[in-house]
Amino acid sequence: MRVVSLVPSLTEAIAVTAPGLLVGVTDWCSRPPGLDARRIGGTKNPDVAAVLALRPDRVIANEEENREPDLTALREAGAEVLVTEVRGLDQAFRELERVLVTGCALARPRWLDEAQEAWAAVESLPELRAVVPVWRRPWMVLGRDTFAGDVLARLGVVNVYAGHTERYPRIPLDELRASGAEAVVLPDEPYRFTADDGPEAFPGLPAALVDGRYLTWYGPSLVRAPAMLGAALSGARRAAPGTADPAR
Repeated sequence: MRVVSLVPSLTEAIAVTAPGLLVGVTDWCSRPPGLDARRIGGTKNPDVAAVLALRPDRVIANEEENREPDLTALREAGAEVLVTEVRGLDQAFRELERVLVTGCALARPRWLDEAQEAWAAVESLPELRAVVPVWRRPWMVLGRDTFAGDVLARLGVVNVYAGHTERYPRIPLDELRASGAEAVVLPDEPYRFTADDGPEAFPGLPAALVDGRYLTWYGPSLVRAPAMLGAALSGARRAAPGTADPAR
């Protein structure tokens, strides 16, 4: 089978499970390192002609990552496109099995079982009210119905904007500061927040800098995500007013 993936996290999932299956990936597909497949453009602007020239048996896409006009063009040219939807952790597990087992005709990988086991073992943690920016200039945060929001909720993070009407609302900084949050969670993607770029905008709030791959990618990274995110959140949880230290 020849597969083209337009989704970085699904690229990693397929490549780890069946090396050599992928013939085309996007410019943003950074994992696994040394991936040997043709680059066919970005997630939002793939070279449709280049994808078709690879004669794929299946094109893997995502309703949020990829644009419908590009997917329509691929379908109209005869490509079989499998479009995923991932708005929560349970849905991610189902879609990963659909992509790998149904879409790519592979055996269910052991890492997928390990990921589900790792998340099933997560213990209840004290609640931590937080804002979760994903961009600045303008400031954008996690709102309702997002995969990252569900991941954080399972680790005890109460997203202040989880009830917003938009999934990624633009919120002025003064409103974020006045939101009643006890902490700010800052991932390094899609905007690359760092210790020197992000925390200074929220004086008085403890900041948790998290690896965006563990927060937003659905694939083999889910095996280690509970431990890695939990460790990153622990400092902010200890420093937040009114929250208990779970280690005590």
